[in-house]
Amino acid sequence: MLILKTLIVVSHPEINASQTQQFLMQGAKLQDVTWHHVEDLKEIDVDKEQALLMDADRIIFQFPLYWYAAPAGLKNWEDKVLTRNFIYGDGDDNLGDKEFGIVVNTGMPAKDFQRGGSENITIDEIMAPYHAIADRAKMQILPTFVISQFQYLDDQKQMQTLIDYQRYLTQVYPDTLANRQAWFEREFTDRLKYFSGTSCTECETVLNTFIQRREDVDQLKSTISLIKQGEEE
Repeated sequence: MLILKTLIVVSHPEINASQTQQFLMQGAKLQDVTWHHVEDLKEIDVDKEQALLMDADRIIFQFPLYWYAAPAGLKNWEDKVLTRNFIYGDGDDNLGDKEFGIVVNTGMPAKDFQRGGSENITIDEIMAPYHAIADRAKMQILPTFVISQFQYLDDQKQMQTLIDYQRYLTQVYPDTLANRQAWFEREFTDRLKYFSGTSCTECETVLNTFIQRREDVDQLKSTISLIKQGEEE
């Protein structure tokens, strides 16, 4: 199975006081990803930062929405690191084989970010400058992952958000049923390693059942395909 190297470029000027970012950081720790908080950098070593980007398969910008943009820390980092000859020009194609995504959290409900809503603008329109950079770098742009009013979500919705976030970081795209199944199977297998042979018999049963049902779905798809071919003939 393809294992992605994911780099999360995080910007938040008061990250330790952010319930949302602390929650996401704990979730990211359970994945094999690199968490890179730009405000923690005492100085920006351009060569080192560019090397981090080039080593990643998937690059995520993560930040809260401040007046329809990212915090100033990310803009400062962009201006210094995303130089012209690094992103494009002079035959360079440093990021052209990579994926680009955005994780943004807002204090307003999702329904407000639409034409006619109280914000009268969509999240995709707000994210257009970042997508323009990724497009210029010939990167594959992923759908934006939006977290709205995290502090008001109940425990179940917060945990669902966490799982969806983890999938966003490491699941192979596109977000098909097959790719979701493969991700959950891999995650469950990895978690199973932390249990002793006698402490999680039920876990093994759940995993085996999951694999069997996935195989049953694959077989059903094959059968339906054969039936359709027969009807066409």
